[in-house]
Amino acid sequence: MRYADWFLVSRERGNTATRLDERRPDRAAWCEGNDARPLVHGAVYFAELLAGISAMRAGDLLLFTDWRGDPDERLAGPGTEIGAVLARAAARGVIVKGLLWRSHLDSLQFSEEENRHLGEEIEQAGGECLLDMRVRPGGSHHQKMVVLRHPGRPELDVAYVGGIDLCHNRNDDATHRGDRQSLPMADAYGPHPPWHDVQLALRGPVVGDVEAVFRERWEDPSPLSRSPLTRLRERLHREDVRADRLPPQTPDPARRGTHTVQLLRTYPNRLLRGYPFAPDGERSIARGYLKALRRARALIYLEDQYLWSPRVVACFARALATQPQLRLIGVIPAVPEQDGRLTLPMNLIGRITALDTLRRVGGDRVAVYGLENDAGTPVYVHAKVCVIDDTWASIGSDNVNLRSWTHDSELSCAVLDRRTDPRPPQDPAGLGDGARVFARELRLELMQEHLDLAAAAPGTAGQRAQDALCDPLAAFRAFEESAAALDAWHTGGRRGPRPPGRLRRYVPPDLPWTQRLPATPLHHALVDPDGRPLRLRRRNTF
Repeated sequence: MRYADWFLVSRERGNTATRLDERRPDRAAWCEGNDARPLVHGAVYFAELLAGISAMRAGDLLLFTDWRGDPDERLAGPGTEIGAVLARAAARGVIVKGLLWRSHLDSLQFSEEENRHLGEEIEQAGGECLLDMRVRPGGSHHQKMVVLRHPGRPELDVAYVGGIDLCHNRNDDATHRGDRQSLPMADAYGPHPPWHDVQLALRGPVVGDVEAVFRERWEDPSPLSRSPLTRLRERLHREDVRADRLPPQTPDPARRGTHTVQLLRTYPNRLLRGYPFAPDGERSIARGYLKALRRARALIYLEDQYLWSPRVVACFARALATQPQLRLIGVIPAVPEQDGRLTLPMNLIGRITALDTLRRVGGDRVAVYGLENDAGTPVYVHAKVCVIDDTWASIGSDNVNLRSWTHDSELSCAVLDRRTDPRPPQDPAGLGDGARVFARELRLELMQEHLDLAAAAPGTAGQRAQDALCDPLAAFRAFEESAAALDAWHTGGRRGPRPPGRLRRYVPPDLPWTQRLPATPLHHALVDPDGRPLRLRRRNTF
């Protein structure tokens, strides 16, 4: 396998100002020799994060970025509230530094006050947490990472990157009963919305890359906000508005695995003054997808919160158009997060037009599903995962929508494994690259959960059913058949035993106004499905 066939080389990143591709002697745009492990579900991630932070001692370094942080969110029961856990670490001498999106107003269903309170709790204990509004108008800092460094004990170093925020709703597990600490969502999700999410644990030299991403943002000399009102409030509240100097970055941890990881990002080209590490922005997430999709031949497996915007899904449509054997499976929320008069139409306009774009090209080779738990409650899919031909895999904070590809700050990890999977088909793409263990195991773990296939002993019928999913066509049909059986059970009044599986075929709500949407994107002149006026798209291309 040639990494350059799947990964971006430095010049393809489109950002020569970042230090990310200059860190290694060979200036490779990717990092070899890592162990990458998917953590499916917030409960799994939170338990591991709690253990890691609890083991840190004076002089260790803890760095994190987040879109939303709720200080009272419990990682694993009473006494493990994230604010208290971070504050205790700072109090015992751990160097704790955080960057939280300052956020829009709580009255607009954002998280301004929660992020402020988490920062205050950390600062009172001796850490430092900045509220960062260095974004384009209407944008957000959406990166979700935690880096734990241990000077003198590099074997403990770890970085977490993915879609899971340190906040309410996220602490769910495979049963999908929901987080007991819940935020309100659409009525269909009930009082404790079931939540599906994925984070990636990284060990090896790539931890240094993730730390470098944090340091670039931390060392940005620009004011945290350009708003005069915000600056006045900072003075009144005596907020920390200048980042203290970080200790020098320690050497990268030693190699310890077979995974090669490329960090991909989105930064907007900020108006008036750009980021020093990305003066014209960065679109490497979008470019990474574009390059990988050109090699897709058999199956694109996608889990995504939005799957919006015809402009973004156009690259998936091109892949389907040029490869007649290629199939696409999408797993998305069956119901938008909010069902208000404004938010519901914005969600549905983007999704309906995006899915129409895919289905016009791919026809029945495109299958999109929602999830439900065994009580029939929809599961909110917040994961941001893509697996192409069991070779290239991506886990990050980015959604398949215009915001994530052009406007917000995002961080994603693309992973290639040196190990090939011995199970057939060994080369589903037919390109000579071979199915890779990481990508295939990630897809199978997610599929097996959605199909209710429990872990089975080798040689059993259950194990053979799981191995059969290695075949892209068999996997596509298994999802189709499982969803059809569950749909029929619901249609028949839920009589008899509930069929195994959690998949429902995605059908947009039958609202009269959706029938009047024009066949062209003319309606985008009035409403942008990503929630921003069109004029703010200037220079936001990929």
